Amino acid sequence: MRTVNAAGLDIGDDAPPRIMGVLNVSKESPYKPSVFNDPGEAAEYVDTELIDQGADIVDIGLESANKKFEVLSAAGELERLETALDVVDSVSGDAVFSIETRYHEVAEAAIEGGFDMVNDICGFADPEMPRVCEEYDVAVAKMASPPDLERPGAIEDVDDIYDALELNGFTDKTILDPAFGGWSEEKTTEDDRETFRRLREFRGYGRPLLVSINRKNFLREVAGRDTEDALSVSLAATAMAVERGAHVVRTHDVAETRDAALIGRAFTRERVRESGELDVEELDVTAVGEASRHLDRLGVDDGVAAESVVRPVEFAGVSRDERATLDAAAREAGVTLVAGDEGGRLLLVGTPGGYARLQGAVGDTTPALETALERLPMA
Repeated sequence: MRTVNAAGLDIGDDAPPRIMGVLNVSKESPYKPSVFNDPGEAAEYVDTELIDQGADIVDIGLESANKKFEVLSAAGELERLETALDVVDSVSGDAVFSIETRYHEVAEAAIEGGFDMVNDICGFADPEMPRVCEEYDVAVAKMASPPDLERPGAIEDVDDIYDALELNGFTDKTILDPAFGGWSEEKTTEDDRETFRRLREFRGYGRPLLVSINRKNFLREVAGRDTEDALSVSLAATAMAVERGAHVVRTHDVAETRDAALIGRAFTRERVRESGELDVEELDVTAVGEASRHLDRLGVDDGVAAESVVRPVEFAGVSRDERATLDAAAREAGVTLVAGDEGGRLLLVGTPGGYARLQGAVGDTTPALETALERLPMA
């Protein structure tokens, strides 16, 4: 996993989770406490409510990406950028400033005016965006999006997120955002929950991850909360996201999110092992799909993926004959079988590939055992 340096701020496995606070200079943005059009008031908000509360990065949005509003042109964003630049000049605290935009012209003007980073919500749909970010050597968050400057993040099928993230390549300092939220009419909250379940897969690119999940519908729906009462679900998801590999968390609730992220970090497995001349990294893999993404990056045949995850499974109520059948098949399939002392209990230790071979090796057996074998973890 590479570490990205954003204006002196390291982002990656070796660094603490980074908190991205949000300021909007767009009157149509839905979260009103973060919306300002007076630079002085905005700067005070950034200092007291974002930086002082623990924000490492301040992301300034020029327009709402809500699908209900018309898309602002590059010229329209440039008009609002003047306010954003005044805010940056007026802030007294220390943070990395990120401009949220979809246009390379806006990104370039923002960087020349003092911004340190770009948050591209259209994921390089503007093909000039990676050139600008590389030319100025700035970090850029790339959100999964169709190749359309008017449709940010409108990806429904999780598998299609990968093609979107790869659109127009990466820079050396690209941070990946799989895009959570209701960016299109077709995208459902279940699509977002599936993306969250598979968050570790995106680590397969070997690049830092950003998540924007603060008070999102896919979390509120689980607990039956409205936006005002959704802080608790956001914090639970934040800890989970960091444990699963997120490096940057974008939020309006800075202090609380920082605490939740630190809890997630405290219970995250050690991934980087110091070894001297050679780098050793334990890949964070709990499913075949996650292993497959790492193998794709390495250019390895993903047939290896099914052997990359070990899944212990316990059976109960196994008869003597069923045990004998399983024992013989397990030896053939390369699955370890350990018998318990009572209750017909067995422990199987194998990979998804091994369990697939076990199914094929068992042959004719009892309906109960056949059903049990169908429930073995194959992914």
